[in-house]
Amino acid sequence: MKTRILFMLAICLILPTAGAKAKKRNVPDKSIVILYENDVHCQIDGYTHLAGLRDAIEDTAYVAVVSSGDFVQGGTAGAISHGQYIADIMRQVGYDAITLGNHEFDYPVSHTEQLLKHIGAPVTCANLFKAGKTKPVYAPFVIKKYGKTKVAFVGVVTPTALYTEASAFMNGDKQVYELRQDDLYKIVQKAVNKARRKGADYVVVLSHLGEEDNNTHIESHSLIAATTGIDILLDGHTHNVIPGDSVENKDGKKIVATQTGTKFLNIGKVLIQKDGSISNTLIPKKETEQYTNARVSAVTDSVNILMNTLTRRVVCHSDVKLSILDKEGRQEVRKAETNLGDLVCDAYRTILDADIAIANGGGIRAEKFAGDLTYGDITDILPYDNNMWVVEATGATIQELLEKCTALLPLEDGYFPQVSGLRYTVNVRNHTVTDVEVLNKKTGKYEPLQSDNTYTIATIDYCVTGGGFYYVLKDCKVVERRNQLYRDVFVEFLEKNLGGNISNDYFEPQGRIKIIY
Repeated sequence: MKTRILFMLAICLILPTAGAKAKKRNVPDKSIVILYENDVHCQIDGYTHLAGLRDAIEDTAYVAVVSSGDFVQGGTAGAISHGQYIADIMRQVGYDAITLGNHEFDYPVSHTEQLLKHIGAPVTCANLFKAGKTKPVYAPFVIKKYGKTKVAFVGVVTPTALYTEASAFMNGDKQVYELRQDDLYKIVQKAVNKARRKGADYVVVLSHLGEEDNNTHIESHSLIAATTGIDILLDGHTHNVIPGDSVENKDGKKIVATQTGTKFLNIGKVLIQKDGSISNTLIPKKETEQYTNARVSAVTDSVNILMNTLTRRVVCHSDVKLSILDKEGRQEVRKAETNLGDLVCDAYRTILDADIAIANGGGIRAEKFAGDLTYGDITDILPYDNNMWVVEATGATIQELLEKCTALLPLEDGYFPQVSGLRYTVNVRNHTVTDVEVLNKKTGKYEPLQSDNTYTIATIDYCVTGGGFYYVLKDCKVVERRNQLYRDVFVEFLEKNLGGNISNDYFEPQGRIKIIY
């Protein structure tokens, strides 16, 4: 499905009611507003505007605040505190319900559980189970009462997290948690049905599925099509701005799926009127900045001061913009070569003295304009707690990796391989990868990849053991485990090898990846 980035003041859609018949509902004695966000990824300054907007509304309406996941990682605040700063701020906001995103599993489940306890909000996630158990770890739904009207929030997270964040679900070689996949739609339907039996007048799904196809073939539109009784679905995961996709449910009723984008690009607003009708609006960032909450601002300001102290050191100067997005704001780094992908991979290959370097596009998280770059900027670019490894792999394994990690094109894939010391061509129509060449370090010339040859690859540990690159490197021999974060390897390269200056050599992508559509 195409990404939709719409810049407008607000978009309002009137939604049909669904599930139980309207005459059986307890319609609210005053309006109910549900403010929603998704994929904040540590953009902490937006939380005070979210809470301030709630404060401005609550004198005239019941107000709920909810999240569709991906909050504890993806930026500096999460990276340097292992998610604790985010939990501190969200606790002050006061959420009515939250569900989990795949990046809540960047940490072991036990660590995430402690963060969620500190946030103090009801957590709903219908499809996270301890291995072999029939009861989910978190409530499949939570019901909140606004006057006499009950609203149920049903949470669900993409099962792709079981593969992309695999280590969180394991204890050694034993899987201790699972994200139910085969019967996920039935699990959600069961939760919806039970919520209705418990008296829910409205059912809102907090979805971290996204609306795009993936390796599990589970996404939000198909969830709606396979179920009944859902009134509206608040989506996340794919970072798209979706005012409202109208999708037929199993009974043929039109249900809206909506998504705010990422990092508080918008705040979503569901309005349940006193006559029982539902409308949906996206409020752009520039219109929410007038609202603040003193308590949330105080915590956010403290976190910003702490972060500035730790991250203000200038690492280098860049003569060029370091890009990961295309002109429409889509994640170019997940579907094509970018100059920042080239730069990061050059750092990996050079510092670890490997034949090639491969970085998963999803691990490169922010772009930066030309100018001075601080350690905080570098942490924004590479925010995760990943160390650098070097593995040995045959040419055949490298070919397999390139084919699997480009197979979803033209869709975005967090495993899309940015490279150094390597060139390749992708034919999207027949999903083939050809003309794979490796840079000969002695001659400085590219040579055809040899299936039987062994090459050294510099990459992050996650791409070897954590599920990255679809497990292609899992059985490869590890020849170096460097106890150094990937961002610190990048810093070392910028300071020592580039002399503190990123030159115009990186003005554009360097032609390592050719894509034929």
